[in-house]
Amino acid sequence: MARTPPAGAARRAAWATLAGCAGFYGFAHALGDRTVGLYAIFGVLPLVLFSQIPGPARHRTRVLLAMVPVGWIMVTSGTLLAVRGWAAAAGMFVVGFLVAFAATAGPGPAGLSVACQLFYILPCFPPYAPETLGSRLAGLTAGILLTALVDRLLDLLGLREPPPTPYRVRLGRATAAVADSCAAAARGGEDVRPAAELALQEARPSRIPPAERPTSPSARDRALNHTRACVRHVHDQLDRFCRGPGAPGPAGPDDPATALLERTATALRPVATGLTSGTPPPDGNDGNDGTDDDALRRAVAAFDAVRADEIPGAPPERLRRDAVVRSAAEGARLAGQASRIALGARSTTAGAGRDGPFWYAAVPAPELWWHRMRVHLTLRSVHLQNALRVATAMAGARLLVGALGLSHGFWVLLATLSLMRTSAADTRTALRPAVTGTTAGALLAALALRAVGDVPLFYAVALPVVLLVGFTAAPLLGPAWGQATFTVVIVLMFAQLSTPQWQLSAVRLVDVLVGGAIGVLASLLAWPRGAGGELRCAVADFLAAGAAGCRGVTDLLCGRPAPADPLRPVRVAMLLAEASYCQYQGERLLRRAVDPPWEMAMLAGYHMLRGGELMLLRQGAALGATPLSPGAAAELTFLADRVADDALRAAEALRAPDPPRPAPGIPGPPPRPAATSGLLRGAALHAGHVDAARVLLTVDAEAWLTGVAEDVARIVRAPYAVTRSG
Repeated sequence: MARTPPAGAARRAAWATLAGCAGFYGFAHALGDRTVGLYAIFGVLPLVLFSQIPGPARHRTRVLLAMVPVGWIMVTSGTLLAVRGWAAAAGMFVVGFLVAFAATAGPGPAGLSVACQLFYILPCFPPYAPETLGSRLAGLTAGILLTALVDRLLDLLGLREPPPTPYRVRLGRATAAVADSCAAAARGGEDVRPAAELALQEARPSRIPPAERPTSPSARDRALNHTRACVRHVHDQLDRFCRGPGAPGPAGPDDPATALLERTATALRPVATGLTSGTPPPDGNDGNDGTDDDALRRAVAAFDAVRADEIPGAPPERLRRDAVVRSAAEGARLAGQASRIALGARSTTAGAGRDGPFWYAAVPAPELWWHRMRVHLTLRSVHLQNALRVATAMAGARLLVGALGLSHGFWVLLATLSLMRTSAADTRTALRPAVTGTTAGALLAALALRAVGDVPLFYAVALPVVLLVGFTAAPLLGPAWGQATFTVVIVLMFAQLSTPQWQLSAVRLVDVLVGGAIGVLASLLAWPRGAGGELRCAVADFLAAGAAGCRGVTDLLCGRPAPADPLRPVRVAMLLAEASYCQYQGERLLRRAVDPPWEMAMLAGYHMLRGGELMLLRQGAALGATPLSPGAAAELTFLADRVADDALRAAEALRAPDPPRPAPGIPGPPPRPAATSGLLRGAALHAGHVDAARVLLTVDAEAWLTGVAEDVARIVRAPYAVTRSG
């Protein structure tokens, strides 16, 4: 059952009661058509009790209306395939897989997956009655329309569910905190980086309720994630500037680096304001030269001119520190462009070519959706694993129901669907309150049936009361209460459609036990560790792809043959790792489980990707037709190879089931601090004989790669934290 915050429980219970009872009583009792009445209430309950439809009222109405043709397809398929048990099971496998795999398209389809599957499950059991298809479709349509109508009616009456904080607002707060941190560092004021770190943690998708996460393939959600990554990049570069190795910190108020940091903070503020208000910040690409983005671009160009004049004889520490500040400024520029895409202004965005960082801005929405699904068409994807697990369990349950001749097989599949989780431990945990609640509800319903007997009026009066009171209290009293309430509701409903028998409660209990056992068995046989088993490989693959990306970017910088976009495999690996990590965060963790430094590893991968994107954006303009000097190219290649090797060693350490404890030399110290960097010393020595743009690019590439090396070194050296107990 969908988790509902207590503040919205009463509204949801009233929603289910009014819409469900209106359709059920109106058709089953007033018009005497039990089929239409049954499908009307089953058109309501899955959408209200088992689904999450976030957003304002108009958006919910559009989603509910879009569910009408989807429901027609499901009910028609279930009705026609009920002719044979094997046909119904095959259809259940296909429907279960497609609906569950639709979670790759984001929280919207994922929140409606249970409802879609129930629309197929209800008609796929005997009796095989294709002649009733019209009545079934009419009832389902009426139920969905009543769901939308009552939803709007409750809003008009002021019974609105408290809206969640939009993700963009959380991200806007984090951006404002990073801007404050940049300004404080530039002025030498109080260090507010811890507050910025906390705000960035709160903006991570894994910390957001599933229904609100920006995980869809749309350009908007991709851009929100891109904005977060860029703001995170600014924060990480600021850390290096203030206290990282080779970054001694501000030199004084007249230092060009501190002036650029101040300009970076100024450029981030309209990004934060735009995200909070929902209005795109102005963009210099629109021809408006007065924007903060344009001012930051001119500030970066002026900073590069100062750097070029000061390179001869400059100490390596100063060269790297200035490169770190420039990288932070460029990250702020990318954050501004990404936020504009997220807020709907994408026509003038730079870097929107197929090989640019904003490639998704110019791609049609269907292609973005296909790209996302294609990425997850691998057994390394937790979304594919979940879809196969659900499809197999549901098809197996349908076959077992037919083989055993269970009279209420719908309840078996409902139990399997509602109790099965993404790991065996979570499924077992969900089964206990389900059995407890179902047993209590079955006993209560059985007593009522024995005491009242065949008095339909009693059950008709009791049904809305139980619906309203039970589901109002369920979020406060726990899942066992919800299962008990649903059991009583089912019994009261079927007691009005046929002669009531107290044995109906026992049938419901047996069906829950059978369905739960099937769910546990499926979870034990198919990826029992859930995302925990896949996360090691996904994060390790992310680091390995990032290592190859570092080498590929370096090859392009040095003028050697390389793919046009060497970072594309890194983006694919990032998507798989993020999906695994988000699911892992929502799963029940075992007691005394030891957690490798997943967050550090993900941040290292992000640094490889975002820093590489910055290098590629500059590569064409800086290199022209002449490659780097052989000496600089050799030094840069050696550094990239060393960083890549360290990243691969860290990936293998994460991939191991029993990771080794931190040990000296694994993966080794960061490659050469600034004071001993031959690449930086050579850049300072030969600055007067080489084009300044090439020298600056060499310095910036060295700063990027050594920063990645520092991140990778921290992965293996970090003490593994003990997770919370489950």
